Amino acid sequence: MTKAADIMHPGAQWIPKTQTLDRAAQLMRDLNVGALPIADENERLCGILTDRDIIVGCVAEGKDCSRTTAGELAKGTPRWIPADADVTDVLREMEQNKIRRLPVIDKDKRLVGMISEADLAHHVSEPQIAEFVEKVYA
Repeated sequence: MTKAADIMHPGAQWIPKTQTLDRAAQLMRDLNVGALPIADENERLCGILTDRDIIVGCVAEGKDCSRTTAGELAKGTPRWIPADADVTDVLREMEQNKIRRLPVIDKDKRLVGMISEADLAHHVSEPQIAEFVEKVYA
């Protein structure tokens, strides 16, 4: 059985909730990613920051990206998946919550990777991708 750890992009990095959005955007650029998990002071997942969040939640609102923090944009309960979860559980979690990126957490609750749409496209069947797209984008 294929597990989350088998399809994830390893080496994902946290950003602290106190990180300013300009620095977060620079890190996204340097890592060539569109989202970063946000960690609280205990290195626990407290949100996900996307490039779209920065544009819509900061720039479009006329806020200063050098003074606005990732934690200020972290809303709701972040979703994640255990590294040993089956790929069908990954798909279900992403589909039910209409999310395109999913942090992968090890048994010690540490971030070990991220699963994106691109990761799914490389590792699941065409019918599974079609169902994912229909459910997430409908």
